[in-house]
Amino acid sequence: MPFVNYLDVRHFALLAISHMQYRKSMNVATPISAKAVTDANRVGHTVCPHDCPSACALEVDINADGRIGRVRGANANTYTAGVICAKVARYSERIYHPGRLLTPKRRKGAKGAGDWQEIGWDDALDEIANAFIKAEAAHGAEAVWPYFYAGTMGQVQRDSIERLRHAKKYSGFFGSICTNMAWTGYVMGTGALRGPDPREMAKADVVVIWGTNAVATQVNVMAHAVKARKERGAKIVVVDIYDNPTMKQADMKLVVRPGTDAALACAVMHIAFRDGYADRAYMAKFADDPAGLEAHLASKTPQWAADITGLSVEEIEAFARLVGTTKKSFFRLGYGFARQRNGAVAMHAALSIATVLGSWQYEGGGAFHNNGDIFRLNKAELMGTAYADPNVRQLDQSQVGRILTGDTEALRGGGPVTAMLIQNTNPANVCPEQRLVSQGFHREDLFIAVHEQFMTETAEIADIVLPATMFLEHDDLYRAGGQNHILLGPKLVEPPETVRTNLFVIEELAKRLGVDHMTGFGLSEREHVETILQASGWGSFDNLAEEKWIDAQPEFEVAHYLQGFGYGDGKFRFSPDWQNGPSPNKPPKNVGVMGPADAFPKFPDQVDVIETVDAEHPFRLATSPARNFLNSTFAETKTSVQKEGRPELMISPVDALRLDIAEGDVVQIGNARGDVRIHAKIVEGSRPGVLIAEGLWPNKAHLDGEGINVLTGADAVAPYGGAAFHDNKVWLKKA
Repeated sequence: MPFVNYLDVRHFALLAISHMQYRKSMNVATPISAKAVTDANRVGHTVCPHDCPSACALEVDINADGRIGRVRGANANTYTAGVICAKVARYSERIYHPGRLLTPKRRKGAKGAGDWQEIGWDDALDEIANAFIKAEAAHGAEAVWPYFYAGTMGQVQRDSIERLRHAKKYSGFFGSICTNMAWTGYVMGTGALRGPDPREMAKADVVVIWGTNAVATQVNVMAHAVKARKERGAKIVVVDIYDNPTMKQADMKLVVRPGTDAALACAVMHIAFRDGYADRAYMAKFADDPAGLEAHLASKTPQWAADITGLSVEEIEAFARLVGTTKKSFFRLGYGFARQRNGAVAMHAALSIATVLGSWQYEGGGAFHNNGDIFRLNKAELMGTAYADPNVRQLDQSQVGRILTGDTEALRGGGPVTAMLIQNTNPANVCPEQRLVSQGFHREDLFIAVHEQFMTETAEIADIVLPATMFLEHDDLYRAGGQNHILLGPKLVEPPETVRTNLFVIEELAKRLGVDHMTGFGLSEREHVETILQASGWGSFDNLAEEKWIDAQPEFEVAHYLQGFGYGDGKFRFSPDWQNGPSPNKPPKNVGVMGPADAFPKFPDQVDVIETVDAEHPFRLATSPARNFLNSTFAETKTSVQKEGRPELMISPVDALRLDIAEGDVVQIGNARGDVRIHAKIVEGSRPGVLIAEGLWPNKAHLDGEGINVLTGADAVAPYGGAAFHDNKVWLKKA
């Protein structure tokens, strides 16, 4: 292919201008086993690094020229089971992309003007360090804000930035944007972030896929659910807000209004108590207040829920009857339905159904969301937690726009942020309140260094851009929230000579900033992995290299909470403490409870803290994921863009007819945060009053250069923060 030849020539040219000897000892290629490298053409074993609960185990063909070929799921891994998404299967298109960043660059003209000068690595790192020193001298260490997220889920390459932050006492990073409402709602019930073996979906008689478009975002979930249907005659129920590809696979489809999932859950539990499906003996042993819950649910009738959700009474009754009469009902609870301002309550309500029914007692039953607690990875040295200062302010990732535009509350009463290092994320595209984000990033007094694989929209407004390795080009350790394995991702191919790992950048900045003598610095990727594994009781790097992965799933009784839930008394909480209860990502004490937590109910209920429609904003907008993108990743690859087409807004035929909107028309949507022009897509089966914008397209792919996150809000979501991406009231008109 022509672009491969282009890269070959480019690499040699860049090598000639590189002024810095790359310390390859930091990242020596590590074959997964000695046997794997005996042939000129070999198969390498690794892990998909992207921000997805599946963390698929991969097999990668390595050609004789050292390039990757076919990428496929590992058959031997019992969760991946040979199945991966199409976008990762096309990874050669990404790693050899002609637009890949290959040299450090310094901004010459105005921010975002695209006027760059190529510079050497030493000069680039010197300038970043000098900018940080200057910011600290002027405003204190908290003026520097290292900013990162899950562009890689590799523990070493993602989290090493925290060690530099703690060593220098730079502003803290509260990573709220993705998981907080879902994790909090789940753990408020169970007391722990774990659940039944996710492979048990294949052993269920009913699989309820609630609030996740698994066909597009977690293909393995769908594979195990379909296996249950094929081998056991299991029914697949899908609860979501529109007729997406997962809904099309369902035996029972429940299309609810956005933000009303808790009402459906309450009605299902009402019916369980009413019709004798509730397992009273189980609740007496394992739940805190089943009598209080039953009394509370007495008024939560199917008709009550129908009026709220838009479902019919018959649909609600049929769903409740199906799960109520099927012991092996597996509730696979996703993230999407929790990305509302009442998302934590919705997650807790849906989770509570499994406890009312006693589904946890059975193989193939219970409720699963994330397995984060089972891995027990000790990353203290990697992250430098020993020298973390609890008095340093914590800044909310989701509120980057407010922070950079001087909002006093968002800044926690402190001084301005005047310097940033950004790794593994693209906030200029992915964060809410995009107009504030853009305004903040374009400040002339703000120094920005971005370490990236492509010239993202965040990189385009940086002062220094550094080229980064991809996952096949470095060693790392992975764990999978949506499954049960710890996996090794070894370096399988050599990177371009002029790109560097995240760890390399952190190490070199530590030297220039005078903290490289502190514990945790000076180690290679392999040494960090070894330290984590041994400190966590999971063996050694060499053992993992031979075994490829570790099955960390606890025994059945633990996974199903049959020895008690995660609270001290072993009881599931129907009535959680929303202002003091547990969460895997609880804000620090100097932040405290966030959002209107005092409005949250004692028992599961519909709580209307969402952006409800009004006369000026009669529509609800959700910004759902697309099949061929992963957040903003893969929006740069040709095939993914071709398959997705263009930014479009899904509109009900009823609404389109009323507003005289035809397929392909340009429409305008807006709210108090801004407005966006976009093409209309008329979708049969869409719920009137609900608009869906699939896929996080680059801002510049939109008609006016502003993306869909112009319309999303960054107000803190109760009780512990988060971004309510699917909870927006908007107006709609033909442009």
